Amino acid sequence: MIIASLSLTRTHSWVPAMAANIALALVLVLPLLQLVNGEHKIDDYRGRCDLYDGRWVYDNSYPLYNLSHCSFVLKQFACQRNGRPDKLYLKYRWQPSACNLPRFNGVTFLRRYRNKRILFVGDSLCLNQWQSLACMLHSATPHSEYKFEKTGSLRTFTFTEYNVSVMHLWNAFLVDIVPKRYGRVLTLNKLDTKTWQGIDVLIFNTWHHWLYPARKQPWDFVDDGKHKYKDMNRFAAYEIGLKTWARSVDKSVDPRKTKVFFQGISPDHFSESYRGLHNGKNCNGEVKPALADKHPWHQHPAELALEKVLRNMSKPVHLLNVTRMSVLRKDAHPSVYGVGGHRGMDCTHWCLAGVPDTWNQLLYAELI
Repeated sequence: MIIASLSLTRTHSWVPAMAANIALALVLVLPLLQLVNGEHKIDDYRGRCDLYDGRWVYDNSYPLYNLSHCSFVLKQFACQRNGRPDKLYLKYRWQPSACNLPRFNGVTFLRRYRNKRILFVGDSLCLNQWQSLACMLHSATPHSEYKFEKTGSLRTFTFTEYNVSVMHLWNAFLVDIVPKRYGRVLTLNKLDTKTWQGIDVLIFNTWHHWLYPARKQPWDFVDDGKHKYKDMNRFAAYEIGLKTWARSVDKSVDPRKTKVFFQGISPDHFSESYRGLHNGKNCNGEVKPALADKHPWHQHPAELALEKVLRNMSKPVHLLNVTRMSVLRKDAHPSVYGVGGHRGMDCTHWCLAGVPDTWNQLLYAELI
């Protein structure tokens, strides 16, 4: 009984101290383990360096490349080639508040990803970023041979010297659209992952097409796995589709072999979406970014849905949280210098060179 009593007394004396030491070790070591494994949650940068919190600053060394070196950039993104006269919008770089965003080095990128494949999967905003990355890499190695191929909805840009392939797969909803005898069905609970297999870096996006009116939508019915609808709440459909995508990533992606990113919601600048447009109508004629401290910020419902889905995933997915920084760039859209010319008004996509180059600098910082 005395021995037992002494043992209990000793336990009371050192257990609290040991527990405190273990807790301290966990606080210090777990973040390091997450970094080694490439894992971080949406707000992982808080307390150290948030690359996505900052402002746009004038930098005369920008842009990062000359568009004339990239003849493959699509007309809808080639604003200078389409006659845009102002160039101030090209001279801004993103400056995080508490750290420096590393300058993009295309040779370092290609060497690091020699013999690897990088795939963008999504809509035309994803295409915008893919075109930007292809041009940034090509401009860094202008004398290196490259090969461009298009097979169905898959575009492949290969840097033959390094055997690096940078690809874009068009899939505006991520989930499948299935043709039936009675019409096209947007199947919110089905997704084909065959194209993802063996890819080293995956970058996904989806959003803008979910709000298309009936005359523009590429489907006739929506199937949520339980019922078919002629239409349904688009935000609800978007979240169901994201959850299907998330389950597919959790099931089919090995994080030891593949890094997964999701491009955040890219904002448009039509009057009903964002204020601060000088003409009160759209992005036409805008030549400077908005000031962060004068621009009220409220998260878009699509952002909230995306972040909620990412938090509940078991596999690490890195959010390229580009929404806030892009909201400030009301000056950087094609406007009347896109594919439609003066008959159109594009306040959704981005000029190249331009904002998607910064998205790729952030991707580079995450990867390298």
